[in-house]
Amino acid sequence: MSKTIRTEAVDHLFEAVLQLKNKEECYLFFQDVCTVNELLSLSQRFEVARMLTQNKTYLEIAEQTGASTATISRVNRSLNYGSDGYQMVFKRMEKNQ
Repeated sequence: MSKTIRTEAVDHLFEAVLQLKNKEECYLFFQDVCTVNELLSLSQRFEVARMLTQNKTYLEIAEQTGASTATISRVNRSLNYGSDGYQMVFKRMEKNQ
């Protein structure tokens, strides 16, 4: 059985996220939608991806983020073989700075 994230429920969630206008609204929404640990886990993975694109070592990343090497490896696999979502967002963030 193949797992897909493309469901009507996920579409509804993404439509809701696209309604958010600023960082404060993101805080309000994600505090309601996620547990603290879920949100911290997502943000940790994002930081790991950011640091990997800056060519930081696994050791540096683990020390600075507290992420396990397994998490760093999974994020690295997404960066190398995923859907390029991280790269898309990083390019847009860089352009907007």
